[in-house]
Amino acid sequence: MTSLFDLDGHVALITGGNSGIGLGMAHGLAQCGADVCVWGTNAERNEAAAGELAKHGTRVRAIRCDVGDEDAVTASFAATLEHFGRVDSCFANAGVGGSGSRFVETSLADFRAVTRVNLEGAFLTLRAAAAHMVERGGGGVLVGTSSVSTVHGAPRGQAYAASKAGLTAMIKGCAVELARYGVNAHSIIAGWTETPLASPKLHDETFERNVMKRMPQRRWGEPGDFARLAVYLAAGIGGFHTGDEIVVDGAYSIF
Repeated sequence: MTSLFDLDGHVALITGGNSGIGLGMAHGLAQCGADVCVWGTNAERNEAAAGELAKHGTRVRAIRCDVGDEDAVTASFAATLEHFGRVDSCFANAGVGGSGSRFVETSLADFRAVTRVNLEGAFLTLRAAAAHMVERGGGGVLVGTSSVSTVHGAPRGQAYAASKAGLTAMIKGCAVELARYGVNAHSIIAGWTETPLASPKLHDETFERNVMKRMPQRRWGEPGDFARLAVYLAAGIGGFHTGDEIVVDGAYSIF
């Protein structure tokens, strides 16, 4: 069974891979032998993440990239291919939160600031990866990090929820269209997880008191909770499992 998850020679690209869920996935992939490229906008976090990941002994590179910028994505993907020669799995994980404003007070600019990264950025990243995989042949895996906000109502978070719902729908379309090329596609429906984006809210006394009682496992998710799943999905090139919405939320959404 161990050989089924041996990623030696596999190249994984993770956007938003310098912290949080993305870094957790990157650690899992590198531990199983994958070469890893992380994209992020924060140069210091990129450098720190690359240092952490290099300890696993595989090839690692961190690239500064704003996924909402089409030219930046094109250049960054070209740089990734130049360094690694190929991309076998692509995890569109980069994301931003909303302003937290009331829906009726949310400006179009605020709404677009979220969808620019979470939806358009995922589109640009996945499109580049899919084009490479189709042209190269041999299949591949596309994964988008979505959210339980697409399942339950998210007050003051409509832009975020809309962006993640759009990502989930886009992934389904990719699963169908790209199946003939051996490219699988999945979305991960992530629950409340300790990340730089979410942690301030999770540890607000009122929020924690009200929400934790709805968490069957009585804890927030951790980036490492996504490591094994990333390995499973990356190893599934050419398999029959595709088009899934995989919920990782400690049973929060069904309790």
